[in-house]
Amino acid sequence: MSQPIEFEEEEFTTQFNGQTIRRILAQTRPHWPFLVGFLSLIALASFLDSYFTFLSKRIIDEGIVAQDRAALYRIVTIYGSLLAVQALSVFGFIYLTGLLGERIRYDLREKMFRHLQRLSLGYYNRTPVGWIMSRVTSDTDRVAELVTWGLLDTSWGLLNIATAVYFMMIIEWHLALIVSAVIPIIVIVAIQFKKKIIVEYRAVRKINSKITGAYNETITGVKVIKALGREKENLEEFSHLTSDMYRAGYRAAWLSALFLPTVQLISAAAVGVIIWYTGWQAEVAVGGMTLSVGGMQAFISYVTFMLFPIQEMARVYAEMQQAVASGERIFSLLDATPEIVDRPDAFDPGTLRGDIEFEHVDFYYEEDSPVLQDFNLKVRQGEVIALVGPTGGGKSTIVNLLCRFYEPKRGVIRIGGVDYTRFTQHAIQSRIGMVLQTPHLFSGTIRDNIRYGRLDATDEEVEEAARLVGAHEFIVRLEKGYDAEVGEGGNLLSVGQKQLISLARAVLANPDIFIMDEATSSVDTLTEALIQQGMEVLMRGRTSFVIAHRLSTIRNADRILVIENGTISEMGSHSELLRRRGHYYRLYTQQFRRERSEAYAQQVDGREPAPAPGEALAT
Repeated sequence: MSQPIEFEEEEFTTQFNGQTIRRILAQTRPHWPFLVGFLSLIALASFLDSYFTFLSKRIIDEGIVAQDRAALYRIVTIYGSLLAVQALSVFGFIYLTGLLGERIRYDLREKMFRHLQRLSLGYYNRTPVGWIMSRVTSDTDRVAELVTWGLLDTSWGLLNIATAVYFMMIIEWHLALIVSAVIPIIVIVAIQFKKKIIVEYRAVRKINSKITGAYNETITGVKVIKALGREKENLEEFSHLTSDMYRAGYRAAWLSALFLPTVQLISAAAVGVIIWYTGWQAEVAVGGMTLSVGGMQAFISYVTFMLFPIQEMARVYAEMQQAVASGERIFSLLDATPEIVDRPDAFDPGTLRGDIEFEHVDFYYEEDSPVLQDFNLKVRQGEVIALVGPTGGGKSTIVNLLCRFYEPKRGVIRIGGVDYTRFTQHAIQSRIGMVLQTPHLFSGTIRDNIRYGRLDATDEEVEEAARLVGAHEFIVRLEKGYDAEVGEGGNLLSVGQKQLISLARAVLANPDIFIMDEATSSVDTLTEALIQQGMEVLMRGRTSFVIAHRLSTIRNADRILVIENGTISEMGSHSELLRRRGHYYRLYTQQFRRERSEAYAQQVDGREPAPAPGEALAT
């Protein structure tokens, strides 16, 4: 059985020093009025909570025990009026907290989405989609919860304790000091638990990313899984991940669960001391003072009243460890630096029309595995260049460098005689049209997808682009025509239909440079003819690069380059290369024989000729 793939992941092993918490809390800075508002309302509600207990003491001592009906009515009236004030303050801080949480979620996701647009292609090659999704979704939720409801509960708890201690000091300061001594003990216990809990929650978040990535791969590759009967093996591999998640989650939950009763035991011990100290008589002399019946009742109420916020803060503290682990992962994404950045003096040349030159270009993805070595090529404006050769020879790398998805490690690429690193990335990439072997459409209508590269295009221009590439005929036969939904990734359309829509999208964008990356390798012969027609429209008058899978599609190219081991082994027109009887000649004749043999076999069987298989050029 194969083992689950191990992906690269950041390891967070540093001790928690508050830096991550500070960065998390900094997310509230743009929305400080909401923060100040809900903290002020919490302070008011917390003070009133403690004051109500103090009023209860006065009701007992000044009203009931003293049998003063007027004082009783007066204090009860104050109590009732303040209850209405507290109700409004509670509504206010809950409303502001919810609003602040949504704002922070939006800000974090918007920051990450914007940053993801700036990151270079290499980041996506290293980072599984599931990991990115987990940062943007569940990790964001945890951080937003911490700085809103977690901050609310913590503020409420701290203020409740502070106001309770204040009123206890007023009632009987000796006993108040005993209670206050418990708080440092709880802090010390919290620090010890923190060191262990944060480690486990980091492990939980890391494994959660792997599970999300596995889900993503399984869902996107479901056809391959079913075709190869891999369900059982995949389930076994997935069970390893979920078992690891269970063990890490169990350890984190066990420590968090142990933390809360430990705090409760310490707090209960303090309550026991107070009850023992005050419960043997209704009034007792303490340091020359007397503790009244109402005072004793209020004092015990304050002590028990402090237990709930301590428990809540313990819960928040446990959740904070998860939020810190999530925050570390979010900030690791936001701190990732693009490998390709614009120079300070970069500019937009206005056009990419002009000769293209690769001069002594070296490139590698890993330093000990060169892809291009001393690569030299000059392409004239408007020329059609076809790239053929074995898989891994460097064909896709050449066009990736041209698009500036990557930059040469050594050497230079010039467009119009100018080093293209002097241009902004947007200036280059917005003027290059690319149609891939596996076309990608976005959820929405056909019209939306064709217009994707030029949002200001009219409906007439969209339809004209579709006509030029031969897509209009199949689109109008659909029930909703151009308003038909394509589905997620275009899964409601065939590969050929998606290719034609991709071509129409490129035509509408009117690029200066056009790249076709094996776009006819997975379609039938009829669709291939339509795609060829669309390619001819696109390539007219613009520099074009075609990575060929079926050699029959590139016979009319101005030059054909055979790329092997990162260099050009052969170059010339189709007829020139055939006359040389070199590598291209062997590839072409082998593929031609296969296609003719398969077509003949189908005719013998009485079947229509099947589309040419388009054997891989690596053969």
